Amino acid sequence: MLHRYRFILARPLQFLPVIVGVSIITFVLVRLIPGDPARVLLGTKATPEAIANIRSQFGLDQPIWQQYFYFIKNLMHGEMGRSITFKIDVLQLIANRIEPTLALVFSSVLLSVLIAVPLAAVAARNEGQLIDHTVRVVSTFGIGLPSFWLALMLILLFSVSIPLLPVSGYGNTLSDKLTHLVLPSLTIALSLSTVLMRSLRASMIDWLKSDVATAARARGMPEHVVFWRHVVPNAVVPTINLLAVNIGWLIGGTVVVESVFALPGMGQLLVRAIFSRDYMVVQGVAMVFACATVLVNFLADIATVAADPRVKL
Repeated sequence: MLHRYRFILARPLQFLPVIVGVSIITFVLVRLIPGDPARVLLGTKATPEAIANIRSQFGLDQPIWQQYFYFIKNLMHGEMGRSITFKIDVLQLIANRIEPTLALVFSSVLLSVLIAVPLAAVAARNEGQLIDHTVRVVSTFGIGLPSFWLALMLILLFSVSIPLLPVSGYGNTLSDKLTHLVLPSLTIALSLSTVLMRSLRASMIDWLKSDVATAARARGMPEHVVFWRHVVPNAVVPTINLLAVNIGWLIGGTVVVESVFALPGMGQLLVRAIFSRDYMVVQGVAMVFACATVLVNFLADIATVAADPRVKL
């Protein structure tokens, strides 16, 4: 059995080129943004001497290949440089902002699963009927909804028309934080659950017609036992990787949602860093997002192997 998990030893080495590639692309792209970080920081009336001093202080006057070398060297020592705008270490800045983003991602994924699994199960067990067509239409319509538009509609409904939930912020106590996360999480979950719902429905229908389900019925098992014991566990396996891919998209998509709801997370930090040309922060956040995406896919591979003994990676 342990030989099925041997890929765990080699997979991190396969992810290393991905991380290096992301670091290079991010490093180059962020420096293609028009504008000078020193001038943005000091303002339009800054003297050339002051601008030169800031550029020298943060190493912006060095050749780009040398800047990248220092960036990688700092990463190997567990450092990400110093923020030009916030005047603190980037790693400390990210650590202060990571909680809202993690809470948003976790709550969104949990809510997506709670929405997708029951609806997919109802649709699959009633294939071709009105409720199945309704679920399919709703899921198809939901895929095309932009997250920023959906966020604004939820704000208008639950914060303006029916003042039940806060519009923005994160809160201080646990109850406040959970309350502030409802609308952002629902915004993401309504988009993510539609993708999961379609995949789960199709997979469940296939397994309902499989020999495994037929054999279980032949042994006299009730239909609901066949469905939840044999169909659902097998149908969930391909959806695990789909969920992992979409979590990767979700990690990057928090930029939009956090900006709309003013959540003090890494997405909002990334937007502010881009506008202020804070190279170190942009690079640091992008690297954290890349590492998180790689880690999620790695965990999804482990979960897939654990859920289905036939899978070998």
